This record gives sequence, structure tokens and C-alpha cells, in this order.
Amino acid sequence: MQLKTEAAMGLWGLGSGESWAADLEAGTITFVNARGWEITAPVQVVGTLNTTDGTWLWGWDHPSVPAPVSGHAGLVRDFGAKHGLEALTTRMIEASEADGWTFAALACYLAGAQGAYRGPAGDALVFMTYGEVSIRDPGAG
Repeated sequence: MQLKTEAAMGLWGLGSGESWAADLEAGTITFVNARGWEITAPVQVVGTLNTTDGTWLWGWDHPSVPAPVSGHAGLVRDFGAKHGLEALTTRMIEASEADGWTFAALACYLAGAQGAYRGPAGDALVFMTYGEVSIRDPGAG
């Protein structure tokens, strides 16, 4: 996961940008980097971490996550069921930000995703995986 993140940072500026936005209905995430490039990729929600009470809610049974963008979370649930890992099969658990990154890394691995991202949404941190990116430079005429 660390190598994938470092590659994205170096190649297209993940984390250096002005903004990010996820459109869960469309199933996409868009980043705008410091150069003004628009980087878009398919997105999946692994889960959310409530920073107020330290609870994790899995994307596979999250009221704000449409079913089409919860598939990678479902892969983690299935993995947990196969290996008897209760934290991966319980809808809501106590967790830390480090746990969220671990869950996102597992989802990324199981799904063969390009990477993972954590974005703030009010009192929550949304952990997502993303697929193959497309890059558009609006200033390139």
C-alpha cells in the first residue's frame, strides 16, 4: 500500500492537491492536484471512521454507501468470514485511524485496486479504494 501511495504521489500528485470529491452515485473520485490536473478514477467505499466516538462502519452495510460502490468492502467481509475474523464481519466496531488504513489496504489488495485514499467528511474519515486513474490537464489546450 505504501509503494502504491508513493507512486501516486510522484506520478500525479496524490495529496498535493487543492481538492478531492467522491460522487458515489457515479462511482467516481476526482482529485485536483497542485498543477490543476483533474485525476478521476472509479471509487469504492471501504468504510467510515467516526472520529467523535472511534467507531468504524463498514461500507458493505453503510446507509450512505450505494451497493455498487461497496463491493471492495464486501470482499473484506468475505475474507473475514472465510478466516473467522470478527472485526471484518461485524457491521460496526471500535477502531482507530490505523485500523482504517489496514482495512483499506486489505480491500485494495483483495480487489487489485490502484490505491486507497482517506478523506474527511464532517466528523468522519471516509476510507476508499480507487481504480485506474485518468488524468486531464485543463491547461493543455
